[in-house]
Amino acid sequence: MDLAGLEVELRGLQAKALRDIAATDAVATLDELGSSLLGKRGAITDLLRGIGALTAEDRPKVGAIANEVRAAIESALSAQRSSVGAAELAARIERERIDMTTPGPAPRLGSLHPIPETIGAIARIMGSFGFTVAEGQEIEDDVTNFQLLNIPEDHPSRDLWDTLYLREPGRLLRTHTSPGQIRTMRATPPPIRVILPGRCFRYEAVDASHGFEFHQVEGLLVDRGATLADLKGILDELARGLFGSATKTRFRPGYYPFTEPSVAVDVSWSGARDGWMTILGAGMVHPTVLENGGIDPETHQGFAFGLGVERIAMLRHGIADLRSFLENDVRFLRALR
Repeated sequence: MDLAGLEVELRGLQAKALRDIAATDAVATLDELGSSLLGKRGAITDLLRGIGALTAEDRPKVGAIANEVRAAIESALSAQRSSVGAAELAARIERERIDMTTPGPAPRLGSLHPIPETIGAIARIMGSFGFTVAEGQEIEDDVTNFQLLNIPEDHPSRDLWDTLYLREPGRLLRTHTSPGQIRTMRATPPPIRVILPGRCFRYEAVDASHGFEFHQVEGLLVDRGATLADLKGILDELARGLFGSATKTRFRPGYYPFTEPSVAVDVSWSGARDGWMTILGAGMVHPTVLENGGIDPETHQGFAFGLGVERIAMLRHGIADLRSFLENDVRFLRALR
């Protein structure tokens, strides 16, 4: 092909390229078009493969024409990219526009587990009577867990507990929160008003109403002139605070080695067979226990109570199976909100 023929081909390629570029409305398509025209294997390179057949005089002329064509195409591509790119950006901004006045999605709120929630409710109610919250220790010794609470080694009431003993002689996981009575009385001079919430452990088969790990709240008041009537008044208010102002209470004779007299406390409950549900045990602190705590029973009296937190939580929230507290299922917690 001679000089004239190559020029015609190059000018024709330029004209077609400019039309195609002007008709393209996507940056990605423009990039592909640019590669097909200007790349190493593009249309211009293909046309220039025949330049070797030209005379030495015509070769520079063809090169100059090719450079003009290349420059025109590059200029057109750059201008079209700017225009199309701006249009694409404007369309994307419009497509992704956020109305700042539109309410966002409501955040998923957490909630307390029923066990600490119930302990907190008890603490608030008892706090209104001047009771403070203290902690006992989960690993106890046999003396404090049993003997100082008027439960000697041969006492038949020990059959009430299946105890988890540790390898160290005389050490165990506490079976109830009552050892906290002894430790509190020995550490704090009267008057004493304290509740001691915490975990307890017993060797029991797990079912809908029993567990090897459970929570109790121990209450203790020691002062001059404390009476069973004081205990009844406080527990009446505790029951109404937990279950509603219309709740009625019933006190029945009970037995606990560390209180004398002892009572079992029931609340009116429509779901119970006889209309009453037992929620806790209580009584006047036994004089022997007061002495073991370093308190003179001739000058000071006290009362104590203990309740199972899981039982209270099950009644408050209508939970049928105690094992639900341990399954770590967030659906269970959401259902209680």
